[in-house]
Amino acid sequence: MKISGLDQYVTTDKETAGGVPVFKGTRVAVKTLFDYLEDSSLEEFLAGFPSVSREQAEAVIELAASNLLSEMAV
Repeated sequence: MKISGLDQYVTTDKETAGGVPVFKGTRVAVKTLFDYLEDSSLEEFLAGFPSVSREQAEAVIELAASNLLSEMAV
């Protein structure tokens, strides 16, 4: 399923990181953001991956949350 608006912030390409979803314009896997959020904070993620903008990270989090909530809506 494709999340509307996600292509503004995320891309996939077999030549970049083996085709896993990465933040557009970077080689940083989107999964890395969620891994950081499990044990750390958005601030630490952004400090560790300065090629990812706060706007990109927040948009991906918001889109993921919105998609999850819409999938679970009764």
